[in-house]
Amino acid sequence: MKHLVAYITAGYPDTQFTIDLALALGQNGVDTLELGVPFSDPVADGPVIEEANGRSLANGFRFADILTISEAIAPSIDTLWMGYFNPFYQYGMEKLLDRAKAIGVNGLIIPDVPHEEAIAYHDLFEKRGLANIAFVAPTDGEGRIATITANARKFIYLVAYAGITGSGKAENLGAVLSMIKRHSPTPVYVGFGVNEQTAREKVQGADGVIVGSSIVSVLLDDTLNHTQKISKCCEITRNIKSIINS
Repeated sequence: MKHLVAYITAGYPDTQFTIDLALALGQNGVDTLELGVPFSDPVADGPVIEEANGRSLANGFRFADILTISEAIAPSIDTLWMGYFNPFYQYGMEKLLDRAKAIGVNGLIIPDVPHEEAIAYHDLFEKRGLANIAFVAPTDGEGRIATITANARKFIYLVAYAGITGSGKAENLGAVLSMIKRHSPTPVYVGFGVNEQTAREKVQGADGVIVGSSIVSVLLDDTLNHTQKISKCCEITRNIKSIINS
């Protein structure tokens, strides 16, 4: 069974909505939730997720809200925190990982920390049995892929193209997938540009996909009420889960 990871921006429209949406997604095809920590400069994300980050921060999001949300959802859905390094560093990495472990969060996704810097925190994650998700880009050579994936835990995040999330570009990932598989038994999930139209293509040769912008765009649709937003997001994830497994 191919795996579906879904990203949502925490705190928009509000904390309770995020809890309700996360729990609903877990019942509608989503295997793992990326709970996005809003940040003022989300450099790896496209305009949709950037807008959601800005709206959440404008609504008064605080890091404590991530803890509240996670305590409510982690017992019911495999949860990862996705965010940029500064808020995590300001909280304190040891304190952060201890809290994640206590809540039941299973790891972090930090897109602005390259492998060479991430390895400094390897032991902190390992001691707590938490994953620091490894990123591989289609521009990485085989030697670098072997290095990055050597200690990969949970899954490897294969960026579908060089760019930002949500742009829907297409690249032939067969060669890089083959290189990853030669060096690591860890599952490989493809992210960036995954939606109902592209999911079947993106999952070829991979173990799953990561979808974000197509869900977050629903959250930004002010013509929908909360119930309608949740229903539409769940329809998207059910459809994608079916597509990647058909």
